[in-house]
Amino acid sequence: MIGIVGIIIIFVMVFGGYLAAGGKMGIIMKSLPFELTMIGGAAIGAFVISNDMAAIKHTLKDIKKVFKGPHWDHSDYKDLLCLLFELIRLARQNPVALEEHIETPAESAIISRYPKILADSEAIEMICDTLRSASMNYDDPNQVEEVLEKRMSAKLHHAMHSSHAMQTMADGLPALGIVAAVLGVIKTMGSIDQPPEILGKMIGGALVGTFLGVFLAYGIVGPFASKMKAVIEEDAHFYQLIREVLVANLHQHATNICIEVGRQNTPGHSRPSFSELEEALKNLKSEAA
Repeated sequence: MIGIVGIIIIFVMVFGGYLAAGGKMGIIMKSLPFELTMIGGAAIGAFVISNDMAAIKHTLKDIKKVFKGPHWDHSDYKDLLCLLFELIRLARQNPVALEEHIETPAESAIISRYPKILADSEAIEMICDTLRSASMNYDDPNQVEEVLEKRMSAKLHHAMHSSHAMQTMADGLPALGIVAAVLGVIKTMGSIDQPPEILGKMIGGALVGTFLGVFLAYGIVGPFASKMKAVIEEDAHFYQLIREVLVANLHQHATNICIEVGRQNTPGHSRPSFSELEEALKNLKSEAA
């Protein structure tokens, strides 16, 4: 919703200010379809050239993030901490019983209680792979942390491609606007024998190309790229929390301490309070009793 509000503000302020200053929309509206075809079409063509089909689909899918915001919210972080608490507690009490949960997570009575987390294959694989490695005596905290960091970096790099692709398009739009404007000037020079009022309209139409390129770059596409990047980076905190808790577990800290480490590493606006999390963990203990 906030993304839509931002777009409305941009259009109202730019075109409202233009009209308030005495500008006429006639020239812009007459030239807009042709300029938009040239600039938008060239930008889309360049985008297609510089990306493969998978990247194109990925970018189109990620545009939704501008309007939907981060995938993980306050309740999801609390659920993740509760899930990790249950799995770590089980791993320490009965390592053999843990195997059925990490080998077939979709059938796990513990993991299936958190369907949104279960639907994220990357989160589940990180949890299960790390717990499985620990059960196979690959439990050096520093090495595991390094492996998880490389895994998350690779995932973040891949996820950021859509933002980079959009930013590249934004960077090229002003130049494409100049191309459209130059073509408009060429057209105008071909009618140099026309009266000044006609030439004025033709030059104004040519300048619409420059305006449109800059407006789309800094008013629409650039902010889209920035928002996509911010959302992707915020969602990455969810996987960082998994790493922090599981590495703390390998350091043999008490289970509650491991979970508190994760809570402290949760982004402030999504972090459950100590008492809220403590209440949720007490409920889990009472259900297991």
